[in-house]
Amino acid sequence: MDVTHEDRPAGVAAGAPLPDAAPFWLFRLAPPSWHPYIQLARLDRPIGWWLLVLPCWWSSALASLAAHRPPRVVDLLLFVVGAIVMRGAGSAYNDVVDRHVDRLVERTRGRPVASGRVSVRAAKVFFVALSFVGLAVVLCFNLFTILLGTGSLAIVAIYPFMKRVTSWPQLILGCAFAWGGLVGWAAAFGSLSAPAYWIYAGAIFWTVGYDTIYAIQDARDDPAAGIKSTARLFGTHLRAAVATLYLLAVASIEMALIAAGAGTHLWAQAGVLGFALHLAWQVRRIDPESPARALRLFRSNRNAGLILFAGLALAALIPAIA
Repeated sequence: MDVTHEDRPAGVAAGAPLPDAAPFWLFRLAPPSWHPYIQLARLDRPIGWWLLVLPCWWSSALASLAAHRPPRVVDLLLFVVGAIVMRGAGSAYNDVVDRHVDRLVERTRGRPVASGRVSVRAAKVFFVALSFVGLAVVLCFNLFTILLGTGSLAIVAIYPFMKRVTSWPQLILGCAFAWGGLVGWAAAFGSLSAPAYWIYAGAIFWTVGYDTIYAIQDARDDPAAGIKSTARLFGTHLRAAVATLYLLAVASIEMALIAAGAGTHLWAQAGVLGFALHLAWQVRRIDPESPARALRLFRSNRNAGLILFAGLALAALIPAIA
């Protein structure tokens, strides 16, 4: 692979760890030349693909509940593979577009393209390769889902540019990351209906909320880089704004259950309640002056999403085996 040290920012070492990455076992097994590509695909930050796959899982589980059948395990596994590779492809694309901006922000200046450890050309090749894997995954579904899945690419394409022109780039990210709320339902039924739209809306509000928390990390560096965000926009009202977004997320998901005929199902409602309580806990813990806490709260959304999925999956599974 074409790796270059051209234009590396001063003070960034070739093997510099990324500040928001978690310890990752693949670094111990892979040769050093692969490490920048592991980082480029964000494999060392699995929270990203978790947050991408969870709306797929919610929607798929709700579709199973509405159809009175157990969860479609094959679909759930395909969504995981698709989320990992497409998150990696999107990250590579984003890093190419943002390479000059990333060098101005402390948290991102060590990224592989911004630091010069991966050339722009190599990153583009990597993006195309991952995209073909993602295409192979989506071709496993029905035609409607294939067409729907490709529809998200337009949102992904414009997202990196939005942070330069609007204080709501988190909304654009939400429209992309929540797309699985439509895809999971479409994979089950070959069409869309009200529950899928409500799940999609709920996932958008959830994404804007958690990504606002994530953006706290860069609030000090963003002005110099010309970057806008909801964290900066909300300012001293950040906690109240995130609380409102999370409340809208829970309300939308509740509407999805009602529209699917599952509004009175005990396990489904337990999942929504657990999800809501986790989000309330996050809001109470928000500290705009603590980037480290912001990262921890952001990552905790995997657990919040899994709580909701567990409730929906149990609701679909228990009647099916009763």
